[in-house]
Amino acid sequence: MLTFKNTNIAFAALMVFIIGFDITHGVSWLLYVAVICAYSLIVAYGCYFVSSGFFMPMYCSAKTNNKVIALTFDDGPVAPGTPKVLQILKNAGVEAAFFCIGNRIAGNEAIIKQLHADGHLISNHSFTHGALFDMLSAAKMLAEMQQTDNELYRVIGKRTKLFRPPYGVMNPNLKNAIIKGGYLPIGWNVRSYDTMAKDADTLLIKILGRIKPGAIFLFHEKCTVTVQMLPRFIEQAKAQGYAIARVDKMLGLKAYAD
Repeated sequence: MLTFKNTNIAFAALMVFIIGFDITHGVSWLLYVAVICAYSLIVAYGCYFVSSGFFMPMYCSAKTNNKVIALTFDDGPVAPGTPKVLQILKNAGVEAAFFCIGNRIAGNEAIIKQLHADGHLISNHSFTHGALFDMLSAAKMLAEMQQTDNELYRVIGKRTKLFRPPYGVMNPNLKNAIIKGGYLPIGWNVRSYDTMAKDADTLLIKILGRIKPGAIFLFHEKCTVTVQMLPRFIEQAKAQGYAIARVDKMLGLKAYAD
């Protein structure tokens, strides 16, 4: 399996060989550039594709043949999107997971309490979801994650163990923060790209084609197209014989620390 560790070992060995060969025979500087570019591309792939497990193992799907899927929602709580999604899920009798941004909890406590009361999982998606989150040190990343934990504890009296990286980007600092904080990193294997979708029907057709046992779907409750297509998606998934489970239950994970 391609990982950050074995990639570093392989490229370090390759560079030692090239330098040695350069000293004895000479090589073009373009070879060094090519090696550096190849290394950078592989690391970039690992950063932006969480399912690769490049930096650390991620929970991106369940290994099962049973017809079960999980729905997850990022970037809330937000009005009116989150309440609308809550009502849809309640009408369908479905539990989901909501990865919340910590600084959106204050002022939306009633939504968080309703999420919890309805049996949904409330998890950590950093405190600010800032554009430069991936550039922070491990200590500052962990501080953000713990801020969100504190906000959730203030509202529902529980501390989540599940964390989803902002933008779905991983790097060595975030790996260290996750490990130090004792979090379980949750990814997905079906990214809806609903933030870029313009038409609910087109979005529905696309994601229906991605249903398979153990799939974890990524949505955003702030998106109007998601709210529009969600009832039909749930209905048609059930019509195909699929159960919809909370992601922690599907994966067999402990959701809360206390």
